[in-house]
Amino acid sequence: MTGTTRSSDGLDDRRKRLLFRCWHRGTREMDLILGRFADAEIGNLTDAELTELETLLEVNDPDLYAAITGDKLLPEDVTGALFARIKAYPIADGNV
Repeated sequence: MTGTTRSSDGLDDRRKRLLFRCWHRGTREMDLILGRFADAEIGNLTDAELTELETLLEVNDPDLYAAITGDKLLPEDVTGALFARIKAYPIADGNV
């Protein structure tokens, strides 16, 4: 897989930006984890969840990857319900 399988057609500008950012993280592992999650969920996220995703995207890749794989803890203000959903998403099982 080389990138998004979801079209950004029909998404508002905020969701389009987030979809792009999820697929263009800088490390392939994070592209696959966040990008695939965004492909499946971006259209259904609430405004609060979009804000949480924006906050997560500010965390650097090595720290975020380590948190997803369970090797590191992130501050509680970053790891809300959306982080738990991303972590539980099938691609985020450490087999990237």
